[in-house]
Amino acid sequence: MIYTLLRKLILDVRLKRVSTVSKRGLSERSCLLALNKPVGMSSHDVVNVVRRVFDERRVGHAGTLDPQASGVLLVCVGPATRLDAYLVGHGKRYRMGVTFGLSTVTDDSEGEITKELSVPDRIAEEEFAKNYVEHMVGKGMQVPPIYSAIKVKGKKAYEQARAGKVIDLAPRPFEIYDACLSEVRDTLRLDGKTGIEWVCEMSVSKGTYMRSLARDMGRDLDCCAYVSSLARIRSGSIMLEDCVSLERLKQDKESALIDPLRALGIRFAFARECATKVEHGSYLLDKDLSLNEPLLTELYAPCTCTTSVIPSTKPPKPNELVGVIVDNRLKALYEYHESEHRYIPRCVFSIGVERGRTV
Repeated sequence: MIYTLLRKLILDVRLKRVSTVSKRGLSERSCLLALNKPVGMSSHDVVNVVRRVFDERRVGHAGTLDPQASGVLLVCVGPATRLDAYLVGHGKRYRMGVTFGLSTVTDDSEGEITKELSVPDRIAEEEFAKNYVEHMVGKGMQVPPIYSAIKVKGKKAYEQARAGKVIDLAPRPFEIYDACLSEVRDTLRLDGKTGIEWVCEMSVSKGTYMRSLARDMGRDLDCCAYVSSLARIRSGSIMLEDCVSLERLKQDKESALIDPLRALGIRFAFARECATKVEHGSYLLDKDLSLNEPLLTELYAPCTCTTSVIPSTKPPKPNELVGVIVDNRLKALYEYHESEHRYIPRCVFSIGVERGRTV
């Protein structure tokens, strides 16, 4: 009697698991997509599109873009969502339009105008603008926009701001690696008046708020400023030219796939004799892996050959993260422990991440 009841209980549990899996949607895909997010959609909106296209609920993005912004958005599908944590820390490059003379509640063109100040004549001078932007390179502290996803006492800042609450956000560190001015031009401001816009490109560290940079530029130049346009043109080593539109994704989802090794920008090795150890998440010895240099260009060939792969002559660095390939899929990420002369598994994918587009 007890045996029968136990068998029934186990069967019920299994049926519930199957039901849960079917509701979630399992596409049996594990891949990384490079998408060009359009203006007007949130990053979460893009995730929902990918879920429908791949019939897969396990989808996440690596780095939020505001609805007003466009450009590079890396999206992980299936077990590849575990890559998120390793991609969000990469530096990013933006093309930003900064319009002077007005400030808004959101520090971009989406919010209500909060202040208007006269614009100094020097802001229209291209030489002054060029020098100013180039001298922005370096480290600093910035206060994030109140309309941001930063959590304050367990609630997102923008939710509290919309509720009319006064929010005091602490300054956060940021770094601008390089910056250049593209042009100074006349533009139509939010209030319908003609204004001055600087179009510039900047490579910045993780966590840098471009809206805060624009806001602080206005304050430093004795007037107001807001972001009038914003495009992410690079995320890590993935360029805007590598990305496909959502329309293209819907027509040909394979066209959006990109090699995770290139996105990660790390050295990697092909697991030949140690494939079983990698599958089981076991540690690896120095002799188990022959490292190759990071990929700088896309690999389209789906074979396990080493064409276009450059062997590395340098030994592994302490705490270096490396990728391990099994059957031409990224099967695991390992971290090197110099004191033990071995690699420790950091992330083993149940389904190896696909290497990108095939021809």
